[in-house]
Amino acid sequence: MKFAVRLIKNTFHPLKVQDDVNLKQDQLIIVRTEKGEEVHKVIVVNEEISKHWQKYKPEALSVVRVMTDEDIEKYKEQKELEIKALLKCREFAGKRKLVMNLTKAVYTFDRKKITFYYTAPERVDFRELLKDLTSEFKRVRIDLRHIGVRDETALLQGQGICGQNYCCCSFLKNFDFVSTKLAKDQNIPLTPGKITGACGRLLCCLNYEYSNYIEIAKMLPPVGSGIMTPDGVAKVASICFLKQKVSAKLEDGKIKEYSKDEIEMLDQEVNIEIEQNVNPLNYSEPEENIDIKSLDNDKNSTTGNI
Repeated sequence: MKFAVRLIKNTFHPLKVQDDVNLKQDQLIIVRTEKGEEVHKVIVVNEEISKHWQKYKPEALSVVRVMTDEDIEKYKEQKELEIKALLKCREFAGKRKLVMNLTKAVYTFDRKKITFYYTAPERVDFRELLKDLTSEFKRVRIDLRHIGVRDETALLQGQGICGQNYCCCSFLKNFDFVSTKLAKDQNIPLTPGKITGACGRLLCCLNYEYSNYIEIAKMLPPVGSGIMTPDGVAKVASICFLKQKVSAKLEDGKIKEYSKDEIEMLDQEVNIEIEQNVNPLNYSEPEENIDIKSLDNDKNSTTGNI
């Protein structure tokens, strides 16, 4: 039977397990990583994933030991120390008037190293802050890591509007570029509260079905084009991608839905006026004084520095 652990940012690593060590699903163990000794849960790996690893060969991690009751108590204390360390670091940063948002503090289990994760709009000169931290946390290596707002959400975890865990902290390893064009092409109203995640950037899932929408769009006439319908000449007013139908305005002003098999494209211009930018999903869109372009990915969205 194969075992693994999942590190930050959904990177799975197989475990080097000694023959006399018995592991179980979700069991807490101490493993040795590049950062030091860390606590993680055991994951039982099926045969398909094991075959996948043989191809990509992820780094195998050594198991230090299965956590004892004493280790678990120490780990609980460590979580409390991390909160105190984070508050202390925020205090120091405030006194130095540094423009940075401290997100999380993480100790290695041996407490030889502590990592502070932070977001910031611009580059931060934290040399003086590092001196403060070094004097406060003696005989501990200090690591200050700048991360993007998407990385921050992956680190803090939570649930999205779909009711599921955030993609970035459940299965998503790498962030693809997301732009407002994806929402426009899928006829999704550009209401920030509906198309952004907890990170304040556009939802990663806007990418997931985009290729399907593009394929459907190739089969249907674009908005504003003239078509011949069973009811006569009409102009396409909107497209319903999920139904694979178009809503078209007839010469008498009526709007009807037609499938692609019921219509033919017309080469000539059709003199029918249609209302542009119709909201096909009938969402109410309150006025929000937000620059839509600010929701697109930028240099502060992600750094991959977790």
